[in-house]
Amino acid sequence: MAVHRSLVIFAIVAFMAPTISLAMDYVVGDDNGWKLEVNYTDWAKDKQFYVGDTLLFKYNNASHNVYKVTGDDFNSCNVPSNNSLGLFTGNDKINLAAAGKKWYICGFTGHCNQGMKLKITVLDGTAPAPPPNAASTLLAKATNFQIMLGMTLSIAAALIMV
Repeated sequence: MAVHRSLVIFAIVAFMAPTISLAMDYVVGDDNGWKLEVNYTDWAKDKQFYVGDTLLFKYNNASHNVYKVTGDDFNSCNVPSNNSLGLFTGNDKINLAAAGKKWYICGFTGHCNQGMKLKITVLDGTAPAPPPNAASTLLAKATNFQIMLGMTLSIAAALIMV
């Protein structure tokens, strides 16, 4: 009997729990990674970045690095003199913790001017849910009354079985 009640309680909690949106991890440049001769404007143009997503910069750290810069530094390809603003491992993960425009450049001489720079806009909120499956489509079409009626009947049926 206790098992049946536990299952019913679990089912109710699972049913009523909000949908959890998972953050996305983006490898900058996809298979190309962070290097010269990749158009990062094209790479980013069809992507929507949200707070909580991450960027992963993969590159050869002997010939590249990543600096988070201001919009002005991005436009002029100005590399900050403060190395604490740079990333140098070749496998750098950046959490997108706040909404707004973000700018990244390679600090090696000439690389930014040759196009090794990335500008994105991070949106507040959560990423859209993945395409619905049949169960979630039915649930989305149900009215609040239908949902409450279904829950009530499920609880009543579970109590009768106990």
